[in-house]
Amino acid sequence: MAREIVLDTETTGFNPQTGDRLIEVGCIEIEDLLPTGRTFHRLIDPERSIPLDAVRVHGISDDKVRGQPKFRDVCEELLEFIADAPIVAHNAQFDRSFIHHELTLCQRAVFDSERWIDTLQLAQQRFPGMHNSLDALCKRFKISLAERTMHGALIDARLLSMVYLELRGGKERGLELTTIVKARPSVSIATGGYGERPRPLAPRITDEERAAHEAFIAKVFKDGGVWGELEKA
Repeated sequence: MAREIVLDTETTGFNPQTGDRLIEVGCIEIEDLLPTGRTFHRLIDPERSIPLDAVRVHGISDDKVRGQPKFRDVCEELLEFIADAPIVAHNAQFDRSFIHHELTLCQRAVFDSERWIDTLQLAQQRFPGMHNSLDALCKRFKISLAERTMHGALIDARLLSMVYLELRGGKERGLELTTIVKARPSVSIATGGYGERPRPLAPRITDEERAAHEAFIAKVFKDGGVWGELEKA
C-alpha cells in the first residue's frame, strides 16, 4: 500500500530566515489515498512572541503555546511518524521551509525535495487560471468548512487530505464496478440482447376486459385473422 503523510503547519510569520518559527504541526496518515485514522498533532513553543497579525489568522496566542514543548522536544516523534513516506502539503514550499529550518536547528537531516508533493501545483495543473487556495478547493469539491472558523494545522491537514483525494481521483478508484456488473442479468442474443425475466409477470387484465377484447376482435375480424392467431398462441 502507498503510504503518504498530509502535513500542515502554523507559524509566527512568513519567513524562518528572519526569525519566524513553527508553532503548530498537524499530520494525517493516508494509505492508498484514504485516511487511516492515525494523526500527529502538536502545539509548539516558538521561543519568541507571536505577532498579533499571525494570531488573527490561526488564533494561537502566546498563552496557548506557553508550557508547550519546543520543536527539539517533539522532533524525534515527528520524524518517526513521517518515516520514509512522501509528504503532501499545500503550497509546500512554505511548510518545507519551516520544517527544514527547525530540523536544521536540531542538527537533523532535512527531507529530500522530491519527497514533497505540492497540492497547489496539482490544482494549478487541473484548474489553470483559477483561485486554488485550500478554501477555494474545498468549496469547488463541496468539502464542508463548517467546523473551521480559523486556520489550524490538524483541521487544515484533514481538509487537505480530502482535497488531495479529489485531485488524485481517489473516489473513482473506490467504485465497486465488479459488484455492479455481477448484479446485472445475463445477456442473451436470442432475446434481442436482454436478459430473460427471472419469473413471468402476473397478468393485470380482468376477465371482463379479456371478454370485451375478444368480442372486439371477433367483430373486426370474423375469423379472428392474425390477431386471432396471436390470441391462441
